[in-house]
Amino acid sequence: MLDASLVGNGQRINVDSTQWTEKDSVTLLNFQTGDAGTWVAGISTGARAIEMDAKAFNTYLEHEGILDMIAYRRENHEMDEAAVEKYSKHVKTIFQVGDKRTKDWKKPLGYPIEFVPLENPYKLNTGDSIRVRLLFEGKPLANQLVYANFKAPDNAHTHSDPEEKGHSHDNNTKEEGHSHEGEAAEHSHKDKATHSHDDSVENSHSHSENSENHTHTTGQKLRTDPDGVVTAALTSDGVWYLQTIHLVKTEEEGFTHESNWTTLTFQVTHAHGENTHTHMHEDEDGIPSWVYWAGSLLLVGLLFFWFNRKK
Repeated sequence: MLDASLVGNGQRINVDSTQWTEKDSVTLLNFQTGDAGTWVAGISTGARAIEMDAKAFNTYLEHEGILDMIAYRRENHEMDEAAVEKYSKHVKTIFQVGDKRTKDWKKPLGYPIEFVPLENPYKLNTGDSIRVRLLFEGKPLANQLVYANFKAPDNAHTHSDPEEKGHSHDNNTKEEGHSHEGEAAEHSHKDKATHSHDDSVENSHSHSENSENHTHTTGQKLRTDPDGVVTAALTSDGVWYLQTIHLVKTEEEGFTHESNWTTLTFQVTHAHGENTHTHMHEDEDGIPSWVYWAGSLLLVGLLFFWFNRKK
């Protein structure tokens, strides 16, 4: 890990290595938050390398949903070429502590590639949409393929998506064997080394040709606009995640390709019941809801007083 940070209450905190523990293939971060607010956790890893023959590389591209590179290889007659990929991963999760919403969710961490929401996910509910900007080297990344999906709880509240008729959102739509949402997990490669996905996986997967039953491409398939923005429909309660892999050819000695992976996770609930976002306190731009309530009560009182004077 080149960087492991927590952002909360207007401060960025470096995570000490002693705060990490491991259980099976899962890496756990133990920490104590400060004041209530909307917090961010982020991890950026150093680059590692993996060598694949042509068949393994093509299978990897397909199962990771890197469709643009597949199209490029076909158009340029490179489907029979092997690859040595340099890769690194940069992941973020946004989580709510207590009832007060703060502005920390919008702070970029300066990673090579990262998602930055354009609105606080914890102001949204199931059935809403969220707009997120994708930055590469600090600038909006246009025309990048992004996948949005979720892991639903058992009692998920859903809103049907008109663009996905016949597709159920009432459970986790990802195929068994790999998940991107929640904790950290290890990915296995031919050299038997492992690397952490750091955003919520309890299982491992391989970049080799044996991964034919594994895919990351379920859920909504989106493209960033010229400003690097995608809009995802939040159709179900659950832990939502956006993911993308920016993979390009490189002239760097010893490598044929370079990729930067990124994910963003956050939780969404519906707007009914006691433990929902509708009860949170505002500490962001705009007028908090309690101001409207207080103003309404004051107006009713003034009208009551006025009409009693008229009598």
